[in-house]
Amino acid sequence: MDVELIEIQEFLASHPPFDQLPAETLTRLARRLRVRYIRRGRPFPPERADPPCLYILRRGAVELRNERGDLIGKLAEGDLCERHCLEGSDQGPLAGHTAEDTLVYALPCAELAELRAAYPGFAEHFEQSTAHRLRKALDVVIESPSIGNGLMTVRVREMIRRQPVTAPPETSIRDAARLMSERHVSSLLIMEGEELVGMVTDRDLRTRCIAAGLATDQPVRALMTERLITVDAEMLGFQALLTMTRLNIHHLPVMEDGRVIGLISSTDFTRLQSANAIYLVSDIQRADSIATLAQISSRLAELQVQLILSGATATQVGQAISAITDAITLRLLELAESQLGAPPVPYVWLLGGSQARREQSVHSDQDNALLLADTLKPEDEPYFAELAHVVNEGLNACGFPHCPGEVMASNPKWRQTFRIWNRYFSDWILKPEPMALMLSSVFFDMRALRDPQGLCAELYERIIEKSRANRIFIAYMAANALKHRPPLGFFRNIVLIQGGEHDHTFDIKHRGLIPIIDLARVYALSAGILENNTVERLQTAAERGALSRDGAADLIDALELIATLRMRHQAEQLRQGQPPDNFLSPGALSPLERRHLKDAFVLINTMQEALGQRYQTGRFT
Repeated sequence: MDVELIEIQEFLASHPPFDQLPAETLTRLARRLRVRYIRRGRPFPPERADPPCLYILRRGAVELRNERGDLIGKLAEGDLCERHCLEGSDQGPLAGHTAEDTLVYALPCAELAELRAAYPGFAEHFEQSTAHRLRKALDVVIESPSIGNGLMTVRVREMIRRQPVTAPPETSIRDAARLMSERHVSSLLIMEGEELVGMVTDRDLRTRCIAAGLATDQPVRALMTERLITVDAEMLGFQALLTMTRLNIHHLPVMEDGRVIGLISSTDFTRLQSANAIYLVSDIQRADSIATLAQISSRLAELQVQLILSGATATQVGQAISAITDAITLRLLELAESQLGAPPVPYVWLLGGSQARREQSVHSDQDNALLLADTLKPEDEPYFAELAHVVNEGLNACGFPHCPGEVMASNPKWRQTFRIWNRYFSDWILKPEPMALMLSSVFFDMRALRDPQGLCAELYERIIEKSRANRIFIAYMAANALKHRPPLGFFRNIVLIQGGEHDHTFDIKHRGLIPIIDLARVYALSAGILENNTVERLQTAAERGALSRDGAADLIDALELIATLRMRHQAEQLRQGQPPDNFLSPGALSPLERRHLKDAFVLINTMQEALGQRYQTGRFT
């Protein structure tokens, strides 16, 4: 075989779906392909010379436009143009032109049909929709970590080591303690017949009985915890771990069909030897200074790397990192209050951005604010100014940099009473100017870290109802959501960053994740949805009919794929001792990953176009 044919064969073998074909078939295929050279600016597919063909781009670039002239896709090295060989294509008429001098391999559709008939794995590529390919790609990305899956695949039921030790609520505290000692357990489930009514732990015996001077002949119901958090037996171990981490608890009863089948504890996670967040949270709770918290926070990078290596998805990593950041923030508030004294009026520490959505990666910028009770007096303001200063500086010391836009509680503008916050939101909704839209994108994602008086819950319900009722505001938000567009031709120089520190890369956060986050926010506001997590927003929007179920599923898959690739990029940087960023080089991706990432971008673009048409966003730009 001559050198040119060997080069063609090697090229095909490195690009899907031809990598599914055996070597001998690729050898024959290399001889049957027609090589075409098309100069820049010429129509594509090439005119006159070929029967209907599948085109494989070897070099160059092609732009595809619909009948209105809108750019709907770009093709470059390794991409296929198969529409002329597929029956029932769901795309309208397309007009293609070469954006630069282009070399293609052409395979007649009849010969493509023979290959599809002979090789089912190869044929599957052409039989699947973009959404189906994306879903399958996500499975491959998630199921191929560098090391074992551990908590990513194990079910809670598999972690149960023994039958639960139980006692009725009338059991004396002394007998309950004796039973726990005899059975070598640190917790006792309290049952009334088949119903779980409470739990007692070693800690309860120490703090609620011995330290409180409670008589040990009292019934155990006097010190048991009644409102229990439980988990389903089919829940993934990682999800159970996140529940423990978020709530800082160490025991979880396991339920199946409404009955208790066991109990898992933090020691069960230790037994699995998984890097997990619950131990960091325990250390955070014991920290007595900002310096200690900063030391603990320095372990976040290692945690993110180990979670990614163990097969965690971006959603799981985001939940874990956010739970730890929540714990650090809460401990900083406690340290501030111990220094300043009790707060003069009730307050809520508001979270914003990725932490609020529980989608955080290691050491993101701060986004926070303070919501104060309307009973605030002028003489109370210095207390909260100092509280905000302590927490914001503490977070900065822990590796969470100050917000470049100063959206922080230390900024007096974002340290306001309930009445003023309500007015802020009302003004943004009624007067959706560019700055109002930017602020809405930040604060409509807010979450309360601690809200004993329910101030944030009340405010959020009010503003969600106001926004839902104002269709003009929703239309402006929809137009604002279309400003971040996916880089459909991201692996070509014309759409990569040119020059500077991030030369020949693209911003996977702002060109991939933010468009989906913005879409989900608009769907949530239009349907009056209170959830702020992006996946939960999309799921609830589909349940309420604001978005099709297929559309929601496609966006969730696209989000998970893009976010997981971003997390893996950052994990590799952290492993090499580099600061993590969002600038991904196409050369760092395999041809298959590049193709699937492009599928994700195409889906995002399609959903953006649909949103734009629904709200006629051209009138609001």
